[in-house]
Amino acid sequence: MAAPFARDHDSGERLEFWGTTIVIRASADTTGGAFTLFEEETPILDTSRHVHRETDELYYVVEGEHVFVCGDQEFTVGPGGTLFLPHGVPHSHRRVVPRTGRLLCMTSPAGFEGFFRVLAEASRTGASFDEAYERASREHDVTWLGDGD
Repeated sequence: MAAPFARDHDSGERLEFWGTTIVIRASADTTGGAFTLFEEETPILDTSRHVHRETDELYYVVEGEHVFVCGDQEFTVGPGGTLFLPHGVPHSHRRVVPRTGRLLCMTSPAGFEGFFRVLAEASRTGASFDEAYERASREHDVTWLGDGD
């Protein structure tokens, strides 16, 4: 069972990799496995088309304009907007102004923070970006798709 907790705006686990920062606001450990909550800070890259086998994502836009494609639907979401991406449906994300904007993302079930921990460790140790992404994707059931997949 999870214990109650509170964090201020400057706290959370900061994971940095190749110029990107993710702040884990709530993890599998702190929520008893219920969900993960992380913040994507500027600058961060767009996300190409992929699918999660079991992880649902709920985004809250803090800053910037974002375009999400989920299945055959396209959504443009600005500050204060919310978007749900169900598992099993291919999706992608891009920023209208590249490398700008901030997002909060809740994933369920919990544990997706491990994807970013793999990348942060690889970046810190000088490991290969491509190998780290492949490993993180394999361990967290993310399949990257081509444009026609």
